Parts: sequence; C-alpha cells; structure tokens
Amino acid sequence: MKIIVVGLSHKTAPVSLREQVATGNSLEQQLTELVTLEPILEAVLLSTCNRFEIYFVCENQDIAITATQQWLAQSQNIKLENLTPYLYTYQEEQAVNHGFRVAASLDSLVVGEAQILGQLKQAFQTATDTKTTGTILNKLFQRMFKVAKKIRTETGIAKNPVSIASVAVNLARRIFGKLEDHTCLLIGAGEMCELAAQHLSSQGVKIIVVNRTLENAKKLAEQFSGEGFALSQLNEQLPRADIILSSTGAEELMVEADMVKAALKQRRQRPQFYIDIAVPRDLDHEIAKVSNAFLYDIDDLKQIVEDNMGDRGREVSAAQKIIDQESPIFVQWHKSLAVVPTVIALKEKIEAIRDQELKKLQKTLPDLSPQEQEKMEKFARLLVNKILHQPLKNLNSIASEEDSWLYVDAVQKLFELNRK
Repeated sequence: MKIIVVGLSHKTAPVSLREQVATGNSLEQQLTELVTLEPILEAVLLSTCNRFEIYFVCENQDIAITATQQWLAQSQNIKLENLTPYLYTYQEEQAVNHGFRVAASLDSLVVGEAQILGQLKQAFQTATDTKTTGTILNKLFQRMFKVAKKIRTETGIAKNPVSIASVAVNLARRIFGKLEDHTCLLIGAGEMCELAAQHLSSQGVKIIVVNRTLENAKKLAEQFSGEGFALSQLNEQLPRADIILSSTGAEELMVEADMVKAALKQRRQRPQFYIDIAVPRDLDHEIAKVSNAFLYDIDDLKQIVEDNMGDRGREVSAAQKIIDQESPIFVQWHKSLAVVPTVIALKEKIEAIRDQELKKLQKTLPDLSPQEQEKMEKFARLLVNKILHQPLKNLNSIASEEDSWLYVDAVQKLFELNRK
C-alpha cells in the first residue's frame, strides 16, 4: 500500500484557482466520495486559504493518482487540463517528508506560523469522524503532529511568531506609516481576524468588527475595546474605516466595487486600504481600479513573506534536518506492514499443523496422564517456536528493503499461504 499526496498551494497555483478548489461540497462529503474511488483505501483532506491537499493510501498508485485528479477536477467543476499543471504529487518518502514540512509550517506562505498545525489537526479529526482513515494515515498524522512539536521546541522556527494576519498588518504599516489613530474594519470573527485585531490593537488602531452573527462580532470587538455589528450594517460601517481586512468562509463577495465608491465619496476620497486574506476571495477584484482604494490579496503578501524567510533561513535548515531524520523512521515502519500479514499467516499455519498432529498423536496414546499430555503439548509449542524463530526474525529484518516483496512472495508460495 502506497502513501500519496496530491494537491496545490500558494507555491504552485494563483489565488483565482485556489478559490475555485476551495468552494464546493463539505469536507465530509468529499472524503466520502474519495474513498469510494476503487484504488483509495484511506483519505484525509486539508483545505486552507493557501493549500488544498489530499493525503491518501492506495494499492495501485498510478490508477489512484489519475482517479484522484479526475475526481478533483470534476468535483470542483474545473477542466482537468486547466487543473493538472498546478498540481503536485508526492509518493512514499517524498509524501511523508512533505507532510512533515507542512505540519512544521516550513511549506507555509509565512514560515513559522502556528495556524497550519491546528488546521491539520482539524482536517484529521474530520477524516476520523467520517471514518476515512485507517492504520497508515492515523500513524502518519500522529507522527506529523509530534515532529511539528519537536521542531517548534528544538529550533527557533516559532520565535517571534508570525501569521498571515501579522504580515497583512505589516503591509498596512508600510502604506500608512504609523497606524495609531486609524480605524480598521474586520469582516469576519474567526481566528485570522482575531489575530489581525491583536496586531492592530497593539499599534493603537481602533477595531470595528462586522460578522454574520452579531454575537460573535461583539464578542471579538469587546476583547479590543472595539465595536461589533451585524453583516447587514456593513455599508454603514465601511466609510469609517481606513483599513478593511476580510477573512470569512463565504462563497459570495463581501464588498463590491460600487460599495467602495460610495464609501470613499462619504470619506471625501480619503484613501482606504483593503486586505483580502480569504479564499475564496471576499473582496471584488474591481476594487483595485477605484481611485484612492488600494486592494491586496493573499498573493500580494509574498514579498513581505520572502523578507521574513531571510531571517529564518538557519532555523529552516535546522527544522529540515529533523524532518530528514524522522522521515526514514516512518517509512521503515510503513514498509514493515507489507511483511506483517505474511508473518502472521505463516505462524498461524504452522501452529495449526502442530495442533492437528498433536490431536492425532494423543488419540494413539490414550493412556497418557494429564501431566504427560501437558508436557507433550509444551514440547510441541517450543519446537515450533524454535523452528519459526529465525525465519520470522529474518522476514521482519528485511521489511524495509526495496526487494522485500520478493521474499514475502516466495514465503507465500512455498507455504501456500492465503494472500489477501
């Protein structure tokens, strides 16, 4: 059984494509659809604003990869030829290494951010609840979490923690200079908006929160001595803000260009800075064409991210070294699984023969006392264990070798074991 990762991310696909992939059915339904594909045995789906990845276990990787790509294109209503140039595929050790990098935030838009680990845990929990995981992915994701924790403990990758939200605030600072006495309107009340509020409030920015659920808007705003409003009041609040940051899970646009024109008119054309860190995007891309409105989406943050990478290069190397040590350990465990069924089947078959022959022998010796029968059974068990000890030990020792399947196949044929 093979471990495969198929996906796309901020490194391979523009936000316009990522938002297409991010929309669609619930993760539970998509997971259920995935495991009904004949080659796929286990699956976990990771969907964030910067990546969409399918982790799966299969028997025939070529058929499974093709089936997965076709499913992804069909389920998201995208032509396959328009999707495949942006997809990456990792198999076996590469897949494990990639998973460790993602969990440790080495593959994130902002290296060192802490949100990805929580997103991975949620993705795994959803797959577990949907019953689409099994022995292999359960072990892989638990190991991913442990490796990520080890990296954050043993390296400085998480020192001065950053996030997409903090990078967005840095961009606002570049545009406005000092942020004190400015007002920010947050559209959404989720984790990203909360992080942005923390950074902005520390710079002296007044916080306004607009959310579909009024209670959540007020709850977030109160943490930063701000104001909370229902989404229906967005048009009224828009002119008050110098900075507008949006991060919702909505599939429709939150702010359209005409709304911005009306807001700027009320502001007497005082500039507004719009930051869209949602996928699918919350803000109309036509806003960029409106005078005195400056629009940035998640892909526009890359230059700041590259600057951030320069400071973390040494820590990235240290983290990668840990991953390079941990990946082969997991791969060796995974390869050993191919031997386990054969080891069990061989042991069971020999023991069944032992028990059968013991019964025959005992019928020919009816006068044996219970103590003598017990000694005979004990001797038979010890003899079989001694005979099996070295072959089973050798089978387990070659489990991680590339040609281990040859030995497994030979044992299965020689002893006529039932291969499942």
